[in-house]
Amino acid sequence: MSASEQFNATDTDRTVIGRSIQDLDTPALLLDLKASDRNIRRMASYFADKKAKLRPHFKNHKCTTLARRQLEAGAVVGFTCAKVGEAEVLARHGFDDILIANQVVGELKVQRLVDVARTARISVAVDAAAQSVAISRAAVEAGVTVGILVEIDIGMGRCGVPPGEPAVELARQVQGLEALRFEGIQAFEGHLIFVNDAAARESQVLEALQKALDTRRLLEARGIPVREVSGGSTANYRTAAGAGGLDSVQAGTYATMDWRYHQVTPEFDIALSVVATVISTRPGEAVLDVGVKGAGGEFGHPQVVGAPDVQIPFFLAEEHCVVKSAPPWKVGDTVQLIPSHACTTCNLHRKMHVHEDGRVVDVWPIEASGMLA
Repeated sequence: MSASEQFNATDTDRTVIGRSIQDLDTPALLLDLKASDRNIRRMASYFADKKAKLRPHFKNHKCTTLARRQLEAGAVVGFTCAKVGEAEVLARHGFDDILIANQVVGELKVQRLVDVARTARISVAVDAAAQSVAISRAAVEAGVTVGILVEIDIGMGRCGVPPGEPAVELARQVQGLEALRFEGIQAFEGHLIFVNDAAARESQVLEALQKALDTRRLLEARGIPVREVSGGSTANYRTAAGAGGLDSVQAGTYATMDWRYHQVTPEFDIALSVVATVISTRPGEAVLDVGVKGAGGEFGHPQVVGAPDVQIPFFLAEEHCVVKSAPPWKVGDTVQLIPSHACTTCNLHRKMHVHEDGRVVDVWPIEASGMLA
């Protein structure tokens, strides 16, 4: 059991249930339960009658309680994750259809991968024959089968083989290896998530995804069955589901929602925030007790709840946040911040304080936080 999974919400953390979120020891991660539940229902409802189904990305929140709520809401074909450690947590908590949308490389990781395959149906992305060969050998020895999706690069410029013939060649190599089942294609349009103009984003996403769909047709024309083409995101879930040919959409952020994703998907409510304490003041300025160790800021500085004119020009310190044009806060006041990136924010915390109408109703462990391998 990992250090993060040793968190026990039945102990001292239970004493905060019923308290105001303003009374929490800070910095503390907050989840607005009503907002999160609305988001989960909205996304599940959208996919209920679609050919493409929802494969939520666990890396967003890394919390099995929240994952269970996504599963129970329906329209979920399985879960996506980014690392073997996340897959281990999901399998340990009874989730049995898992896709690692990433390359698994190295003897230790591959062994952990096949160990997960003993209890769950697991698939993994590859973009090189050597990756498949290593997984095949370990799977044969363990007596398990591992699913393989060939990842193609549709413009992200990260991992993946080129679409078309290179993907067909890799798929054939996978088919020739023992203890592997060729599942299909992994394709992620992450380079287009924050195209702010909705029409331009839709056009560019469709163009990128078409490379995956054309590759699917080529594979099937060559007699290689494709069970799943997986891609998409919260920002592009509608476009991905409507593209025709995708089987699963890897939306993640909708369950928690940060301010940056909210700009491109305003139909979802911001549910995640961090409560911090004012620890120092000057005329027109204040310093809060949270920095980059408590809130993800890759997509921009945090925003202050209920204070749109407040400026945060300095958010590079580990434990401090400087606020300009601050209201007349006093030392000891608490302030709610909305991070720009929910995924990295959740990874920084070991628990989330779940609240309704400003009162804590539960404390959920984030079992896979800090799992980088």
